[in-house]
Amino acid sequence: MRNLLLWVRATFIRTSLAAAAIATLGPLFCLVPQTACSATQSSAPKDYATHCASCHGTDRLGVTGPALLPESLERLRPEAAVETVTKGRLATQMPAFGEKLDRASIGALVEFLYSPPLMPPVWNEANIVASHVVYVAPSTLPAKPVFGADPLNLFVVVESGDHHATILDGDSFEPVKRFATRYALHGGPKFSPDGRYVYFASRDGWISLYDIWNLTLIAEVRAGLNTRNLAVSSDGRFVLVGNSLPHTLVLLDARDLSVLRVLEASIGEGQSSRVSAVYDAAPRKSFLAALKDAPEIWEIPYAAAAPAIPKLPTPAATSDASPPPDRFPVRRIALADVLDDFFLDPDCAHAIGASRTAHAGQVVDLDAGRTIAQVDLPGLPHLGSGISWVRDGRPVLATPNLREALVSVIDMRSWQTIAQIKTAGPGFFLRSHENTPFAWVDAFNSPSKDVLQVLDKRTLEVVATLRPSPGKTVAHVEFTRDGRYALASIWEMDGAIVVYDATTLHEVRRVPMVKPSGKYNVFNKVSRSTGTSH
Repeated sequence: MRNLLLWVRATFIRTSLAAAAIATLGPLFCLVPQTACSATQSSAPKDYATHCASCHGTDRLGVTGPALLPESLERLRPEAAVETVTKGRLATQMPAFGEKLDRASIGALVEFLYSPPLMPPVWNEANIVASHVVYVAPSTLPAKPVFGADPLNLFVVVESGDHHATILDGDSFEPVKRFATRYALHGGPKFSPDGRYVYFASRDGWISLYDIWNLTLIAEVRAGLNTRNLAVSSDGRFVLVGNSLPHTLVLLDARDLSVLRVLEASIGEGQSSRVSAVYDAAPRKSFLAALKDAPEIWEIPYAAAAPAIPKLPTPAATSDASPPPDRFPVRRIALADVLDDFFLDPDCAHAIGASRTAHAGQVVDLDAGRTIAQVDLPGLPHLGSGISWVRDGRPVLATPNLREALVSVIDMRSWQTIAQIKTAGPGFFLRSHENTPFAWVDAFNSPSKDVLQVLDKRTLEVVATLRPSPGKTVAHVEFTRDGRYALASIWEMDGAIVVYDATTLHEVRRVPMVKPSGKYNVFNKVSRSTGTSH
């Protein structure tokens, strides 16, 4: 922690020095015409503090937005960064600043972001261990729920508007408990196999372990400075965290988040990569991690790992289950292209993924360890939100699209496109359940963001269009454990969970929430329902 504080202090000093240095150097490092740039470069630190720091951190280490340091911008050309600042970025919360800053100011701001800090950020195993806190030992708590609701039909609702989470009864739709979370949770929370524990990851690297049965926070650790997501092993023993900054994978003991191992995402010749996604491949008893800066998937088996030591470490101690270097071996699978995210088929025999810059997806045979097919996926498919079902005796994959108004349906035997279903606009989430003939998709990335559309999984046609709150964003449908009800989020500060009868499509209940960005049914997650993401 002391190293980080020193770096933050140095960054603040460097920011002040940068203003003077840029002003002195004038147009030498300018991305815009010299006559405009020399007059505005000195405003870059001030513009950053005014427009960027609230989301990206005063130290540029990231908060709700990613870190803005040279190493985190390596794959983004400066010209593209200028366009992003000017126009915003699709499928993120990055707004457009073209009407607030002129072209010269934006150029100077981007130049500032590509300049290295005086001291690079450091967050190593010692920092992680020092951040670790155990608030209460699970062994001291009752091994049964302290409430009367069905523990497997609960929803964990992330209320991003004021950084809280609510445990919601999936039968009565009454809140069981509401509690504060870390700032800006990122990605869906993950659950222990029995549904007792939920694991949260924040964008700034904090991992939190919460006991749902006892409605109690158990432990926390800061695994990185900018975290992509986490996965929990199917045996409930391990947690894997994927980081964008630093470029690491961090293995934690699932019981109390103590550190087991830190893996650098090395790609050779002294280079490393950000981690774009991590998932548990339950049938394989392994974790899978995709790298954002190299065409590779890493498979990390955990079934052969030695059993966890029964005794829990004290809050001030490091884990007594520290593994030898070969306890979690890494199998590196070369790909045809990098993957920004990927979908695993139900058997976890194949990973289907795409990158932001590709115009097609790729199918990776995980047993063979190679790409075996290309998939026709135009635009920007959101495969991390893909679902699957069996249609006419054949397994299919369906994915929404972040850039085009369509849902792609792919035959998972031939890898051919069955249909491109036209929708109201580019969407973010697609959801279904084994007990419903319908799939629900939003139009989150379009002017029609107040629309939900219901697709028939048999005919592959849109059968209904719903507007629960005209003019307000609606997204992220999840189902109760029996599939009888579908819950949608009104993604606003004065938002709500809207409960629909999944058969009649009629609204039956509204539960006020503060920008409920996601809700996650315990049973559907731990049973690996094919209608939701994992």
